[in-house]
Amino acid sequence: MKILESKELTRCYTVGGVEISVLEGVSLSVEAGEFLVVKGSSGSGKSTLLSLLSGLDRPTRGQVILDGADITHWSEDRLAPLRNEKIGFVFQGFHLVPSLTALENVAFPAELKGDLRATSRALDLLRRVGMEARKDNFPHQLSGGEKQRAAICRALVNRPRIVFADEPTGNLDSVGGQAVLDLLLELRRQEGATLLMVTHSMDIARSADRIVLLEDGRIQGEIPPHS
Repeated sequence: MKILESKELTRCYTVGGVEISVLEGVSLSVEAGEFLVVKGSSGSGKSTLLSLLSGLDRPTRGQVILDGADITHWSEDRLAPLRNEKIGFVFQGFHLVPSLTALENVAFPAELKGDLRATSRALDLLRRVGMEARKDNFPHQLSGGEKQRAAICRALVNRPRIVFADEPTGNLDSVGGQAVLDLLLELRRQEGATLLMVTHSMDIARSADRIVLLEDGRIQGEIPPHS
């Protein structure tokens, strides 16, 4: 069953009166529970694609269908609850709330849903990525890698149906990166979550079901992950 589909997705920007195309006619289908990796060189449009597929940005042309609903033209008021309930985001900017501790940052999305187990769920996630001792620290007291791990835990706290991850291990060493990957794969096994990830790490990509190649804003094909 498809959980995500894009149809002829195009994103253009106008710079100095000139239209620049970042994505051009990208059609992609993702099955529920699948782990899909998008690879490509810097500037190929990978991050733009994730933003469009997750509803954070809107395409110039084309459609995005998420969990059976065409969200292409949804208002922010309709998108906000969808994101909090069904989507997890792990992007290169951590977007942690400066005035909240690591634990409070992770628990926050679950508290918005009224989850009475928000704090215990957040603490469990932090423990699993080696962050329990840092739970009461504020973002300015955390290293880049610690911020990344906190942001990943926050993305998983509501057990999302689909997780969008843009270089989720980019600020981590090999041990921290493996812990994060294990957590994402465990969510997939236990909850049937779908993972859509941009990564430069071939070690991570080898764990995927499919690897899609994106260059110059167009899908150039797929490569087998286990080759």
